[in-house]
This record gives sequence, C-alpha cells and structure tokens, in this order.
Amino acid sequence: MRLFTATLATESNTFSPMPTSLEAYKESVFLRPGEHPDDAPRMCTAPLFVARRRAAAEGFTLIEGSCFAASPAGTTNRADYEMMRDEILGQLTAAHSSGDGPLDGVLLGLHGAMVAHGYDDVEGDIISRVREIVGPQVVIGVELDPHCHLTKKRVKAADITILYKEFPHTDVAERAEEVLTLVLRTLRGEIKPVTSVYDCRQISSYPTTLPLMRAFVDKVKAMEGKDGILSISIGHCFPYADVEELTGRILVITDNDKAKADAVATAIGEEFVSMRGKTIPDYQTVEGGIAAARAHNGAPVVVADPADNAGGGAPTDNTTILRHLIETKAESAALAPIWDPVAVRLCFDAGEGASFPLRFGGKIAPSSGQPIDATVTVTKLVRDAWQSFGPTKVPLGDCAAIKVGGVEVVLITNRTQALGLEIFRNLGIEPTERKIIVVKSTNHFMGAFGPIASKVIYVDSDGPLSRDYRKLPYTKVARPIWPLDEVTQPGLIL
Repeated sequence: MRLFTATLATESNTFSPMPTSLEAYKESVFLRPGEHPDDAPRMCTAPLFVARRRAAAEGFTLIEGSCFAASPAGTTNRADYEMMRDEILGQLTAAHSSGDGPLDGVLLGLHGAMVAHGYDDVEGDIISRVREIVGPQVVIGVELDPHCHLTKKRVKAADITILYKEFPHTDVAERAEEVLTLVLRTLRGEIKPVTSVYDCRQISSYPTTLPLMRAFVDKVKAMEGKDGILSISIGHCFPYADVEELTGRILVITDNDKAKADAVATAIGEEFVSMRGKTIPDYQTVEGGIAAARAHNGAPVVVADPADNAGGGAPTDNTTILRHLIETKAESAALAPIWDPVAVRLCFDAGEGASFPLRFGGKIAPSSGQPIDATVTVTKLVRDAWQSFGPTKVPLGDCAAIKVGGVEVVLITNRTQALGLEIFRNLGIEPTERKIIVVKSTNHFMGAFGPIASKVIYVDSDGPLSRDYRKLPYTKVARPIWPLDEVTQPGLIL
C-alpha cells in the first residue's frame, strides 16, 4: 500500500494590505521531500507527521512531497502559488507512475481558506487536480482548519475531509490521525465513506473554550463512531475573505448511508443555526478592558486583542492598547507581539541593557495606529526564537524584549500571533509574574494562556479585524447570509 502526502497552506485575508509571496512561505514552512523535522508537525503538516510515524508499524509506504505554509496575510501571488502547487503535483505524478506501482491513497494537509490571485478556491483547485492525476480509485483524505471555506468543489473531489474540532486548534494531530485511519480503513474495504454537507448561511466566531460551543463540540464528538457515523466536522468559516462560499457549514461522513448523513448534517446544522449570536465572547473597549484588568484582584489578567491578530491576516503592529498602557503608566504589564523587523534590528544593534530612543509599531496601514516614540531599554535579545502551539513549533525569527516604564513589549521578526508562553518566556518575561498580559490573538492563545490566567478579557481595539462583520466590504459573498441579512435559507447542499 502506497500513500503520498504534501502540504500547501495559508489563511488569506482578502482585505489585508499585505500580499503574500514566496518569501512568507520561506519564513514559515518551506520543506522539500524528506526535510520535515521529526520533533513536531508544522503548520498544516500533521498528516505527514502522523503518517510517517505509523507507516512502518501499519505496513504502508509513505512518499513525502513538499510542505509549504505561510502565516496568514493577504492574497497569495499567483505565480508563487502555481509554482508551489505544480511542484507538489509533479511529485504526485512521479509517485503515481513509478516502477513501484500506482498510489493507493493521498493525504493532504491544507488550511482551507487560502486565496491566490485568480484562485478563490485554492484547495478546490489543488484537490481536483490531484483527483485528475490519480483517478477515481485512489482514496484522497484531506485535513482542514475549521476556519475554512468548505466549498462543494473540494468536498466532491475528496473521499474524506476532516476539520479540526477545537478552537484553539489543539487537536490537529488527533484529526490527522483520524484522516489517516479512515483512509486506511477505506483502502482495506472496511468502510465506504459517503458525505453530506449542510450550509448554515452564517458568519461568526466559535471559540470552543466558551460553554455553548464546548458543549456543542462534545456532543458531536460523542456521536462519532456510533450508528455508522464516521466523522462530523463543523466549518466555522473565515470571515475575513471575500469569496462566494464564505459560510458556516456542517460536514458529515457515514459508512455507506447517505440518508443518515443527510439527516445528521441537517440536525446538527439546524442546531448550529440556533446558536447564532450566542457563541462569541463579550468585548470591551480598550479603556474599559485595561481598567477591568487593573481592578481585578488576581494575576495574571490576560487581555486579548483579536482585532490585530496575525492569525487573521492583520499586521500585528497596532499600537492602540500599548499606547494606552504607556500613557496611563501601567506597571507589571507585558504585551506580545509587535511585528517590527526594523525595530528588532535596531535593538540588536544597540545590544542588551542599552537604553535608546526607538520608534516602533504603527507601520503598515492606518489601522496600525501611530508609531510609538519612546526611550526603551533592551532587556533581552534572542536569535531564531520560537513558540509552541499545541504540538507545533512556530518560528518567531529574531526577537527583542524592550521596556518602557512598567510595560514590557516583545518585538518579533516573523509575523505571527501570540500562541505559546514561550513568546514571553524565551525573551526573559515570566507571564505568571505579571499583572497584565496583552496578547494579540483571537482565541488560539487560550490553549497556553487560559490555564495560567486569573481572568481573561477580550478587547475590541481599532485594529483591522473588526468584530462586526457587517462593516466588511464584501462583494463576492453569496447572499443572503447572517448577520449581513436577517432572513436566510439554510439547507443541504451535498
């Protein structure tokens, strides 16, 4: 039995002022066959990682293709996308036509919300081209992020599509195991997967760390593996992409029972629709959120800034919360990250312990705010720093920790959101010893910061990722859809 695996992934914010080119992939994940490290999966490479570990034990051969992934930003350059895609497809073709015999299965680690110029449905493009190469008999398994566009084209082209269930995405390895297991069971004739998709016609956010969504996901997980139900996936959608099939959808896979798949997808979909407007946290103003953090009798208080989250394609250089902390003379406060490679370079030039005037942040767009001009003290410098995200290591590049009064700031070179405690600890800042910890993240921070937080406060700053989706200038999204429209028509589409 021979399986091929590869990754091509990013999350594309089509409203972002920052185009995504090959350089962004090289900063994050740019691995040719055989180069993937053994220590942990990288962004969207979990199918390769788990299959490599299981291949020998379960008696199949794994052929590894290239893995490309970039931190979320704007639309990917067309030529760069086509180059990466065609490299993978070339490797697939070679593997399928080799003297060792044709492939039996394909495992793809994709994101699901990637857009390239000329390709609004990148994953649909990739999967359908893979299907053309390998034919109808080869089993294609795909792992996607729940913040995806669960388009009809990609679902039809694959045999098995499974989304992470958790937000924050702490279950990427578990879902990859699930994809691989179902692919192998299909190849061995143990199951015959059939799929149904219910379109909920809604745009929202669904953190699984909040009670309503937590119970919903737990209910869905309890249904799997019973009565012929193989898998249930909840597609949240990625709100910051102007594409036609932007919407929340439910995907159900059963063992050769389309009627059951339709019924389960409809029931789960209708319940998902009933949760509209009830799954998001309460957001405070910058002033109100920081005041509440100071007043809370406990530490640390974690303050989240989702409006400037690199995980949604924002620059992560907005200065509004930081400026408020400095101007109000906050003490025992730390903020991460501010993406500013130029400021990092200047801090390295100055050296650890140096105090010097620095302009930082506020560089990319009007939504970044004005730069901070301050005399800073460089407290720590680290080359090639990193942070963890569940089992995944995320590179930060060269980083600098600076202090302005009682406020510490982590400056990074590789743009990303705050995910793991290492983003502070590797820079000499112990988050459990600070009163206020500000993280630029929507909810992924909760996996690491939730357990140490005395309290978590969500703030809606003036960053580019508005929490009110009605303010986004959509032109391609199929209407009607909630909350842009009050009356919608949810229903089965596959």
